[in-house]
Amino acid sequence: MTQLSTVWGLSRTFLHVHLERLRTAAREQDRGASAVELAVITAVILGIAIALLVVIGNFVTGESSKIHG
Repeated sequence: MTQLSTVWGLSRTFLHVHLERLRTAAREQDRGASAVELAVITAVILGIAIALLVVIGNFVTGESSKIHG
């Protein structure tokens, strides 16, 4: 689980930095940065969702084999 917590911590930091840049761009009426920032944030969220899907899938497969085996 330490790998997952490390990935989670790095992802949170990365997301926090980009959210701050998005907020700054919105306050300054900078419309060019928001599309890029939203794309980066969406990619990070998608990566986290895929990682969770893999972890949950591996867990369910392991527990299923314990039940049936």
